[in-house]
Amino acid sequence: MAVSNRQMGNPTSNTTEEYKPIKPQESLLSDMKLPLRKMLYPLGYAVEIITNDPDVLEAANESFGHARFRRECKVLKIHVGVSDGVSSECPPEPTRRQYNHLYSLVADVDNQALLDLTTCTSFVWLTKATVNNRLYLRYNFLEKAVYLLLGASVVTDLHAACVSKNGKGILLCGDSGAGKSTLSYACARAGWTYTSDDTSYLINDAESPRVIGHSHRVRFRPAAKALFPELEDRSLTPRLEGKPSIEVPTSELPVLMTQSEATVDSIVYLKRYPSARGMLIRLPAGTATERACGELYSAGEIREKHKKILVRLSEIPTYELRYCNLSDAIQLLDFLVHGK
Repeated sequence: MAVSNRQMGNPTSNTTEEYKPIKPQESLLSDMKLPLRKMLYPLGYAVEIITNDPDVLEAANESFGHARFRRECKVLKIHVGVSDGVSSECPPEPTRRQYNHLYSLVADVDNQALLDLTTCTSFVWLTKATVNNRLYLRYNFLEKAVYLLLGASVVTDLHAACVSKNGKGILLCGDSGAGKSTLSYACARAGWTYTSDDTSYLINDAESPRVIGHSHRVRFRPAAKALFPELEDRSLTPRLEGKPSIEVPTSELPVLMTQSEATVDSIVYLKRYPSARGMLIRLPAGTATERACGELYSAGEIREKHKKILVRLSEIPTYELRYCNLSDAIQLLDFLVHGK
């Protein structure tokens, strides 16, 4: 029986279907061109977003475009390659893994990021369907990648709000639900300078302890509507994880003074409960360092680096603030500032 060239898979066959072998590097997406660039300044540090999709730049501007202050530092580069993909669905939340200085964010086979926290090298592979979900893109990949690299190189994350008065900054710390956001905003309404509501970033190379915060916005729990009438008509902000919240720009709130950076002159751990009498209790030296180290979300060399930096908090006066209502708490914080 005669066998045709087509049946034998002869690549020289003169047929209408031309044989085109796939190059190995094409399946790796290693030759993807990234012609689009935008420089942004999250926390004041220069970060360049490099991509092949303009929607990625728009999303990055939504996340980081509020920052105007520029620090002298090496530019961090975030590479984001976007391909068509085979699915029109947005992928699940990425799984995070870290081994020493290597960090991965993997949502599925087509949507993932790899970061080297030592060299601050990164690449993010995404599909167009993922990029079209702006909130998912910003929260799960752009913001995660940027703050992971900043946290590995120039700042150390602290689970703390920050307010200041008369040039003296106070970190407000405590467990989730202790009232950090509520009290920091109440202080801002009372004339204090607002820096952050829940997360502050300790500047690694500062001569004395200083933090940076997201002073452009405040996040509230829904229950805050009962405390602050200006929040009554505010709707819940869509969130991909965590408890429901209301996010409002400080420019739309009765906040007179904001500052993206502040010194750390005191550290206060909040303990709020219904029967509490307002009081400040001095805590032993080293308490803040011990607790902050226990809250670190890092591993390996990066974690050890952060632990050494957090030793700087050990000599800062640290207190426990027991309180029930906001007015008593603000009065005690005023005493702490003026009593120094």
